[in-house]
Amino acid sequence: MDRAKTEYQRPLSKNLGTAALLVGTLDIFAAIVYTLARGGNVDKLLRYIASGVFGEQAFSGPVIFVLSGLLFHYLIALIWTWVFFKLYPMIKAQLNNNIVIGVIYGICIWLTMNLIVLPLSNVPKSTFNLIHAILSALILIVAIGLPLSYLANKTLGISVEKNK
Repeated sequence: MDRAKTEYQRPLSKNLGTAALLVGTLDIFAAIVYTLARGGNVDKLLRYIASGVFGEQAFSGPVIFVLSGLLFHYLIALIWTWVFFKLYPMIKAQLNNNIVIGVIYGICIWLTMNLIVLPLSNVPKSTFNLIHAILSALILIVAIGLPLSYLANKTLGISVEKNK
């Protein structure tokens, strides 16, 4: 492995975990605030996440399901962070605006999770609510898309020269 490639991978792998921890924390914090504002509770929120794997038993089982929900949440944040860091150089070459990139990525996460991942998981089915969908997408934009766009730009140091 050549030196340039090693130097590129080292900061990426180091910052990937930090970025995932940051956006995972921002996202779960926003989800908790939103849940509490709607009269829900954190225990049920985390059990809902765990139910994606464990189904209905996550809602009535021991506290390990709550902890599993939190673990799954951070694992999902790590996956989305890894995907973003891998795609960022190609996206940046097409769109040289980190705000637009972050907004689009947040929307892509919402679409993927709500139209593909959740329907294929074991979470309880729910009816569509436009206000909830908009607020959930905004949370993903602000908590994940925008921070990842900033962090990837800073970490990867990609610049795109504009054609004059």
